[in-house]
Amino acid sequence: MKAIYKVCAICAISALTACSDQLDLAPQGEFTAEQLTDESIEGLMSSAYQGLEAHFFDDNNAAFAGPITNWVFDVRSDDAYKGGEGVSMEANIHQLEIQNITSDNATCLNKWENNYLGIARVHKAMLAIQDATVNDKASLLGELKTLRAWYYFDLNRIFKSIPYFTENDDPKTITNGNKNREEIYAAIKADLEDAYNAMPESQDQPGRFSKYVAAALLAKVNAQTASWSEVEKWADVVINSGKYQLYDNFADMSKLEFNNKKESIMAIQFSTANDNIHINFCNLLNTTRSEGNVFGSGDDFFLGSQNLVNAFRTDPATGLPYLDGTFNKVNVTENYAGTLDPRLDLTVGRIGLPFRGHLYTMGWCRDYNTYGEYSGKKGLIDPSSPDMVQGFPWGASGLNFSLIRYADILLLKAEALVEQATGNNAAEDDKLVEARTLVNQIRQKAARSVDGNYSPIDLDPAKADYFVGLYPTDWDGNLYWTKERARMAVRFERRLELAMEGQRWFDLVRWGVAVETINKYMQEESTLRPYYVGASLTEDEIYLPIPISQIENSNGLYKN
Repeated sequence: MKAIYKVCAICAISALTACSDQLDLAPQGEFTAEQLTDESIEGLMSSAYQGLEAHFFDDNNAAFAGPITNWVFDVRSDDAYKGGEGVSMEANIHQLEIQNITSDNATCLNKWENNYLGIARVHKAMLAIQDATVNDKASLLGELKTLRAWYYFDLNRIFKSIPYFTENDDPKTITNGNKNREEIYAAIKADLEDAYNAMPESQDQPGRFSKYVAAALLAKVNAQTASWSEVEKWADVVINSGKYQLYDNFADMSKLEFNNKKESIMAIQFSTANDNIHINFCNLLNTTRSEGNVFGSGDDFFLGSQNLVNAFRTDPATGLPYLDGTFNKVNVTENYAGTLDPRLDLTVGRIGLPFRGHLYTMGWCRDYNTYGEYSGKKGLIDPSSPDMVQGFPWGASGLNFSLIRYADILLLKAEALVEQATGNNAAEDDKLVEARTLVNQIRQKAARSVDGNYSPIDLDPAKADYFVGLYPTDWDGNLYWTKERARMAVRFERRLELAMEGQRWFDLVRWGVAVETINKYMQEESTLRPYYVGASLTEDEIYLPIPISQIENSNGLYKN
């Protein structure tokens, strides 16, 4: 898709709607069917894909506050703090962190607008292509349906009630709630199945969607609706394609040479070409302060929580996580002497440990007194790379962001197998055996990531005792691997593997444990972060309200 971005001069004319009427699909100043050429269609497709950057009208802050990467929802979970300088900076995101969200919250508005602007671009491209005489029309429409499916999937799991419309509908007549949540998921699945049947197995241009992107997204959407046999079916399509494999080392996800390779299934394409207009503006301000300006004078938003860091503790006898809930009984601090999963130090910075080959110190933390340490690592490449921007934008590079990676799909299949199991343990049910094999594959990747010769250096075995064990497979292990323990293990593995990738909050919601987990988290964490004192989450607050400005400008169509 970096290639497709180079031919997007048409996009501002042909696909971007006016600020004052973002969802208007009236064909103003567009190509007629006779005027459409391969180049103009390429421009339309490019513009539609560019919507994934969530960077419309050069509004950097709207991309940051309403990001497609969904880091702000990790802040709603037990995985991350807002960061930055004090709770008043980007107060809208602080509202998300303490679960006190008002309808004028900027994140609500930016997230809503960014996704619907993306849908508007998709619909304009669809309408043009449907009327054109063009090769591979069905495949092109399949790509666009997959894009639309992502936007609606994202909106439907975030907001209380959304309007759903296709390219043939007039959005000015559609009310929110015209379809309920279940009906919207059904429409998303129908789009994706059509797309799967229409798209090829591979594309010449990197980042363009293939049928396996649609299959992977189908696995995720079906997990959201607990349709477990369908999750298994579509995960198997991805797995059996033979096109994906786990990274050799967990840190590979932060290396440019692995863009669109190995685990990358659905990724937003970023680039430092063309004056950095296609960098990751969504996560731009999340760069660590980096004493000595290794990554520039970053704003240090989005830090790992102490609870997340503690989750990487392992049992020194087995190398397994503490599934019994005691992981948070001990804080992993500079005096911690127990064993750890190395993915911790490949996910966040810890004082005294290496950070991309440099020593992470308190000077890397913008507001240590409020938020502590644990700056995020995953979005930052080796600072010695010539591709990293020097100065502002801080730490920017051409590193893609994976919305779906292969490890996610393996773990979703494992989850589907566990939920469909009828036996009590692995001695009785082969589905539990297979689920354990998949979880152990993920853990094997973590174990082999402890390599002192791997560059840049992020692990220091002299300062941290790394130990990752596998869930046992002998007879006693089969009895140990009960359905309930398997469920806990899969869910815990998703947290460790996908930490700070915008996944955790949505997992907690679909598991039905968000309120319980977050209230316990905020109560325990308040001893370290006093701003959590008195904070709480209720079931009614899980989904975001429709932005008040959208209601006021909807002529009565939208209501909370």
